[in-house]
Amino acid sequence: MAEENFVDYVKICCRSGAGGAGSVHFYRDRFNARGGPDGGDGGRGGHIILRGNRNVWTLLALKYRKHVIAEPGGHGSASTSFGANGKDVILDVPLGTVVKDAETGEIEFEITEDGEEEILVPGGRGGQGNAHFATPSNQTPRYAQPGEYGREEWKILELKVLADVGLVGFPNAGKSTLLSVITAAKPKIGDYPFTTLTPNLGIVPYRDRRSFIVADIPGIIEKAHEGKGLGHRFLRHIERNSTLLFMIPADTDSLRKEYGILLNELQQFNPELLDKPRVLAITKCDLVDEEIKSWLKPELPEGIPFVFISSVTQEGITELKDLLWTTVSATISESQESAKPKVKPKRDPYAKYALPKERPPAHIPWDDDEGDDTPTVGWDYEDGGR
Repeated sequence: MAEENFVDYVKICCRSGAGGAGSVHFYRDRFNARGGPDGGDGGRGGHIILRGNRNVWTLLALKYRKHVIAEPGGHGSASTSFGANGKDVILDVPLGTVVKDAETGEIEFEITEDGEEEILVPGGRGGQGNAHFATPSNQTPRYAQPGEYGREEWKILELKVLADVGLVGFPNAGKSTLLSVITAAKPKIGDYPFTTLTPNLGIVPYRDRRSFIVADIPGIIEKAHEGKGLGHRFLRHIERNSTLLFMIPADTDSLRKEYGILLNELQQFNPELLDKPRVLAITKCDLVDEEIKSWLKPELPEGIPFVFISSVTQEGITELKDLLWTTVSATISESQESAKPKVKPKRDPYAKYALPKERPPAHIPWDDDEGDDTPTVGWDYEDGGR
């Protein structure tokens, strides 16, 4: 994927459809000139919905679509006929998309499964027809309820790449070269820092037709959490990786110091990243001999599995795959054992508006000031109902 086509942040304005108005109508036929009210309800306004799609890798489709507008609902009609619901707008997004409210910055939900649908902005509810307002004392109500207005809200969509293994290291540590060796991905490779400017994904084939996904993250430098280098823009992609592969060149001045800087940057960005399993790969080992390797081992951090590799000579690549597969498999097994049954509770799109489960009766104020005896039926926002 070209760098200019990778978009992991968009801000869009979403306007859901307004609900249709209820109908004021009375039943009439040639045998009944004074039938009762039979006005139908208005239709619901169109929702704006996000749908997870595993074949979509970027938010590019929404980059130039700043306004998303859904259709309004149809009005009610005679014979208690309901108005048609407005057509929903469905936006396909990549897995790992996080939705935030643009004003408060609050995280509303995230899309993690293929085919998963979540209502981004709910459409307005349709108004009730006059058939709902017939009472013993008023059997011919000549009023109905208007539809609820649609909502216009600004939303922020952020993409966090989903992968089993995330490559963590300084610029020019050999991350892209390793990805090109163990997967079929073709990342840009160069002998200079910041060759990789966007995350790259690759599938590593393993034994018995098994595989796992590796993400190449742009290089991290000291004080990246403060915005230096490529900043924390791409650090968030590491949050979704189950295992972190730290890559440090064998010809660096101090392995322990470089490893400590990387750990500190992750901790400053999100302390929970240090809870993820870690594997250490000493890259470019074709530049050093066995004697130097023996000198380097005492500098390695304790308790972290490591392997010396060379993407040029293929040294240690098989051992690295075995180590990564073992770590990833153990992580998946632990998460499955500790996780609850994978049934997501259905999110109520109206919950944030504090609407009651049961709709209270319509509020019908009378306008006595102007001498008008026609009641006005509207949405009672203070009571949260209609």
